[in-house]
Amino acid sequence: MIEDDAVIREATSIGLERLGYHVLGAEDGLEGLELFRLLQEEDPVDAVLLDVMLPTMNGTQVCRQLRGFSNVPVIMLSARGEGLDMVTGLDAGADDYLAKPFDLQVLDARLRAVLRRTAMPQANTVAHGEPVPDAKGLDIDPHRLVVTLDAREIHLTPTEMKILLMLSEDPGVVVSRSDILSEVWGYTWDADHRVIDVHVQRLRRKIGASRIETVRGFGYRLQDEAP
Repeated sequence: MIEDDAVIREATSIGLERLGYHVLGAEDGLEGLELFRLLQEEDPVDAVLLDVMLPTMNGTQVCRQLRGFSNVPVIMLSARGEGLDMVTGLDAGADDYLAKPFDLQVLDARLRAVLRRTAMPQANTVAHGEPVPDAKGLDIDPHRLVVTLDAREIHLTPTEMKILLMLSEDPGVVVSRSDILSEVWGYTWDADHRVIDVHVQRLRRKIGASRIETVRGFGYRLQDEAP
């Protein structure tokens, strides 16, 4: 947990320890990155709780650096009203966010959901079809969990991969945001749909914006063929 407020860091750590987690804390971004790298080979971290407002290096900068070498699940922690910071953090590669102050049981549920989601799935639990070819050079292989664009493999985070696999199960059919939240995030409660929107924007930058169409007020669909 990377959090500069000692009271929040200690209270959250104690609460999570009681729920069975082992928590290590850092008070700024540089310390957190150094600790993460030290643990990466011997005792890899399962998830990172990352405050947005940190000294020396803010949470968004830390997340970008983490994404340069790791797909570890990251949950951003932001004060209420920091909507722009939340979107920026997600765009930097965070998997989810939680507004402070938060209930420990909610944090536990989010952690469990993000750990389930970002454990790279067996393909047959996500998509059952054959590889999906695209006339414009995009190929999605749900069995090998490989996506190529013009014969070049595209690196996707586990969350991005799951979204793309879900959309590719039936190209041209609209998938609602609620269904995506339930299937990909594992949420059975109402959540901010901006989490999905930011991940879709990141996915579009990797595979081409025109391939995923927004159906306003409902959700998204994968185009049968990119225009």
